[in-house]
Amino acid sequence: MAKYLDLFTDFGFKKIFGEEANKNFLIDFLNALLPEEARVKDLTFKNTEQLPVTVDERKAIYDIYCENERGERFIVELQKAKQNNFMERTIYYSTFPISRQAKVGEWDYDLKAVYCVGILDFKFSDYGDAPERGEVVHTHILKNQHNKVVYDKLTYIYLEMPNFKKTEGELETRLDKWLYFIKNLESFQSIPKIFSKEVVFIEAIEKAELARMSEADLARYNETLKAYRDQYSKITTAKDVGVKEGIEIGEANKERYAAEMVALKAMEQKTAFAKKCLAKGLTVEETAELTGLTEAEIGNIQA
Repeated sequence: MAKYLDLFTDFGFKKIFGEEANKNFLIDFLNALLPEEARVKDLTFKNTEQLPVTVDERKAIYDIYCENERGERFIVELQKAKQNNFMERTIYYSTFPISRQAKVGEWDYDLKAVYCVGILDFKFSDYGDAPERGEVVHTHILKNQHNKVVYDKLTYIYLEMPNFKKTEGELETRLDKWLYFIKNLESFQSIPKIFSKEVVFIEAIEKAELARMSEADLARYNETLKAYRDQYSKITTAKDVGVKEGIEIGEANKERYAAEMVALKAMEQKTAFAKKCLAKGLTVEETAELTGLTEAEIGNIQA
């Protein structure tokens, strides 16, 4: 039986990283992920539901949306199941914190940086070049045709968690530790040795312990856990059905193609025999009678 939260559930992820009381966990994680110049000292959580400008537009609902002491915005999304156009979705999400910076009256269009972080429990390297396959961190920024950064205030970072395979003994960086924590928390039976002197990780692990939670929080967690399990079951079932249907279609096509090949071979043999008959001076009618071909088919062979 699990002792700690599954961070790949909506409740588990937001419990550890999305609460004001635990914002030191999110700050530490972001500082391990972001470059030195983007280090965060403090965060303020903002409304995760971003309403559109007009009623005809779609709204955006983030997992975590916050702002640092410099006014820079951070969107942090957890995605359990693979989703078509996930990159486009994060780009769409980033338009809200950009457009919301517009000021009434005189404004010189000076924008604060926006960071979109996606923690993915599926392979996402289809969006990258072949050399990127197998990497965990994918960072996208705006560059020109000479590979020079032309705008450094919009950054997309995607973490392919299935590619993170380091063991406890292989952890080197702060980011390694956070990725190990996120991926393996549910399987911990106690605080791993590597975290034994890390105050932030000890606090996070204690916060994730199911036995310490209220009945209300446990009920909410079990609801989201059930939802994810149901979703996984549906995806697995759909895959199984798809594979079965694919096999059946393949077998049917195999039989059809085999029959077509037999028919094609028979036609080739008849055509060759018809050519011999015509070469010996037989008439179209005589050749059709001997080969079983129609007179029109014999005419085509003659042509």
